[in-house]
Amino acid sequence: MVLWSKDQDKLHDMSTGTERIEMKKEGAPPAYHQSNGSVHPVILPDNNEQVPQNGEYELTEMTSLPDQDDQQNERPDILDCRANAKGQREEDALLENASQSNESDDISTDQSPVPPVPLKETSFSIGLQVLFPFLLAGFGTVAAGMVLDMVQHWTVFTEVTEVFILVPALLGLKGNLEMTLASRLSTAANIGQMDSAKDMWKMIMGNLALIQVQATVVGFLASIAAVIFGWIPEGNFIIGHAVLLCASSVATAFIASLLLGLIMIGVIIASRKVGINPDNVATPIAASLGDLITLTLLAGISTGLYKELEYNDYANPLVCAFFVALTPIWVLIARRTPSTREVLYSGWEPVIIAMAISSVGGLILDKTVSNPNFAGMAVFTPVINGVGGNLVAVQASRISTYLHMNALPIAEPSPTPRKCPTPWSTFFGSGVNSRSARVLFLLVAPGHLVFLYTINSMQGGHTTLTYVFIAFYLAAALLQVIILLYLADWMVNWMWRRGMDPDNFSIPYLTALGDLLGTGFLALCFHILWLIGDRDADVGD
Repeated sequence: MVLWSKDQDKLHDMSTGTERIEMKKEGAPPAYHQSNGSVHPVILPDNNEQVPQNGEYELTEMTSLPDQDDQQNERPDILDCRANAKGQREEDALLENASQSNESDDISTDQSPVPPVPLKETSFSIGLQVLFPFLLAGFGTVAAGMVLDMVQHWTVFTEVTEVFILVPALLGLKGNLEMTLASRLSTAANIGQMDSAKDMWKMIMGNLALIQVQATVVGFLASIAAVIFGWIPEGNFIIGHAVLLCASSVATAFIASLLLGLIMIGVIIASRKVGINPDNVATPIAASLGDLITLTLLAGISTGLYKELEYNDYANPLVCAFFVALTPIWVLIARRTPSTREVLYSGWEPVIIAMAISSVGGLILDKTVSNPNFAGMAVFTPVINGVGGNLVAVQASRISTYLHMNALPIAEPSPTPRKCPTPWSTFFGSGVNSRSARVLFLLVAPGHLVFLYTINSMQGGHTTLTYVFIAFYLAAALLQVIILLYLADWMVNWMWRRGMDPDNFSIPYLTALGDLLGTGFLALCFHILWLIGDRDADVGD
């Protein structure tokens, strides 16, 4: 029961023992404020005899509205109060429905899969997880270097020297496509977007189709770049060699991307099942097999198509047309997944620019290896490029995942620019990304020593490993990785602040810069060693 006190202008709820302040408008009938904010009028009797004299009024709840005739006879102030009360009750009903809807949404949200909590990593755990894939990737690059050292004397490489220009561009596909794929899937797995089987397979099919489209286009453009870079210095253009480069490049890129994409998917799924961060494992394994598979395919396909030039003029154009004709099918599949649809439309700039940067490195390799005095450079080129690209891809993938899991969502470009990071903050900060940068940098020198010893034990290359050569080689490798890790810290955060997903944009640029820096520094080392007299009697043999 609710009672109203005339002398105190308050309502007293007998059931709850609470009091609520009444309406202050003079001459207005009292109105009862319920706890939910609704206002109910107090109907006063017309004659004063019915009014209790004890200072209290009993309120009764109205369950039905009066008839229309009765409403016309009621006082205007009561009608106004009832209208206000009715409007308030309608508003309360809407608020209550909205509240129930929010509660329902909260319940449905709670039932959805909860993203896994990020693993807390120490320097030791990061190094332990990265070490095995890093060594595996390094031995893969050693094997690729041994293959390049052997095939550089094959007829197709000596007669069509532009094939050397294709080498960094096609080997760079592991950074442009496979490592980018591994970074995207690693981030998706870490933030819970691959927890259900349906979402996982949808993302897998979309990403596989996407890299096939990118591989075909990049392979075609890489062959055009090789033709241009080979034609400009010499001024000699042979149409048969141009078609050979196109067919070899497109076929190699397509097959290698398909094989490596399937391997990456298996590695990421297995990593999540055993509790290992895919960012530490996926990109090095992509590189470990990427260089070897790509270089072997390029040598084999180009050799076979070169032999066909003598007997069949239509073989090379048909091979190129076949892989290009498959592109619309992969486009249709990639468009079905929202994440890959976005990359399909907007992700071409980094891939194409990275291919152009790698092609410049290929031009350096072509002009250096073609000189018999520097033929020993071929075996070390995939190693130094591969190690630098692997380490910076791991760091870029880790920073991108960190931003996805801990920062605000990607938004419009920030109007307040942030200071460029300093080398001190990149390598000596207290954050987890600085810790991983230190761990990755400390792996460079021991790793390269192991790989150099492996090459020397297998009697690969044309260069004897002297102390002077090892010192110059390690200096070039350390300088390359320092620059790449610093650029990764700056580039990933810069792209994030400008609304670009680093998984799709950063790794192609960084690995392409790794190819250019590695090839350029290595060529500089060989020239300096030649000038200071550190020459081998077996160079060029």
